[in-house]
This record gives sequence, C-alpha cells and structure tokens, in this order.
Amino acid sequence: MKMEKKHLYNSKIGKIKWFIKRFGIKEIYRKPLRRIFAPLIIKLIPKRQFLFEGEKYNLFYHQYNITWANERCVEIPVIKDIVSSSREDVLEIGNVLSHYFHTDWDIVDKFEKGKNIINKDILEFKPTKKYGLIVSISTFEHIGYDDNTLTDSKGKILECFNNIKRNCMKKDGLIIITTPVGYNPDMDNIIFSNKLKFNKSCFLKRNHSGWIQVNKKEASKIKYGKPFPYANCVFIGFYKK
Repeated sequence: MKMEKKHLYNSKIGKIKWFIKRFGIKEIYRKPLRRIFAPLIIKLIPKRQFLFEGEKYNLFYHQYNITWANERCVEIPVIKDIVSSSREDVLEIGNVLSHYFHTDWDIVDKFEKGKNIINKDILEFKPTKKYGLIVSISTFEHIGYDDNTLTDSKGKILECFNNIKRNCMKKDGLIIITTPVGYNPDMDNIIFSNKLKFNKSCFLKRNHSGWIQVNKKEASKIKYGKPFPYANCVFIGFYKK
C-alpha cells in the first residue's frame, strides 16, 4: 500500500529541518531557552496593551509557543474576544485556541488530535451544518507551503477559502483569518491584491514598544523575522457575504 507523504513538520527530523528553513539556525537554541525560562520571563516583562480598531487589548503572554516573543500575543486576544462575544456556531480552522483556553466549538485540523478536533483537510471538509463565525489563526500561510513536496500554495489557499465559503459558512456568516506578513510570498500576494475579497483588511506592526495598527502600504514593506524574530506584521482579514 502506498504510504501517505508526511507534512514537513509532522516528524521529528522534518520539524527540525522546517524550523531552520523558516526561522533560522539561531532560533534552534533561542526557542528552548525561552521555554525553559518562560515562567520567569512572563513575570518580568512589562504588561502592555495595544489598540486594534479602537479597542484596547492586553498583549497575551503564555508559556505555550512562547507567545510574548511572536505574533500570538496579538492574534490570540483579538480572536478570543470575537469568539467569546459571538452567539453563532463557531468553526476554528487550525487548532490554536484550545492550547490556551477551554474550547467547546468545532475545530478542523488535519494533524492534531483532541476534543472537538475534526481531522480533515480543510480543502475537502464538508460539514453537515454551516457556521456563523469561522476563525483561523496563523494557519492559511502554511497551506501548500510547508508540505514536503512542491505545491501550488496560492492555488491551494484560494481553493480552501472558496470551500469554506461554499460548504462551511452560513449565508450571513463571518470569516476572520490572521496570518503573518512576509512568511509565505503567495499568501502576501493574496493579501495585498485582496484576492480573497475581504471586506476589511487590518494590519498590526511590531515595534520596540509593542504593536501598533498600520495601513496596507506600510505593512507591505515589513519583512518577516526582521528586526524582531518571527512576524513583524500581522494581517487580520474580515470577510462577510
């Protein structure tokens, strides 16, 4: 029987190769150190806030995935607030929020196991019901880009989004996705040319004092991993039929 090819970071050796390729050799020792000293670091770093669409949020610090050092510190509070205040049935694409909070909504994730997690490829996912709110945190940039074979990342991303709109989303539903700017060139092209037809596109830029909201033009100039590790700009897109 023909074996299914593994995802780049779905094996120990593959994960190391993928990590070096995406984040650089220095992060191989920096990330473990951050994990070891996480409890102390979280106590010592300033408890800062950021503004997003006129609302104040606390930067989210957590030991899992060293959120204080990457874009999770702004993605998590924004999406968690939207999910918590929604009365709609929620679908999360990519298992992220359950690592930090209790989750009672459906989650589609091809690889991770857990409660309420449906192990399906989002490209082929056709649920028996449709959802009023669909969210995805730093997942779309990996589609077709972090596989161990060359694939059409741009085409796959567009296909996945169309499948969500067609088969997962209620008629008056809302889709919100976040993704780091500069990680996947195909995802950047989709964002800045608005090929997914977002009703609203927002950007948060990292600086020495925290994160600030910036316009599309400024966001397009920001690089991934420079001057800070990981994302230096995050895209948050809102799509409503």
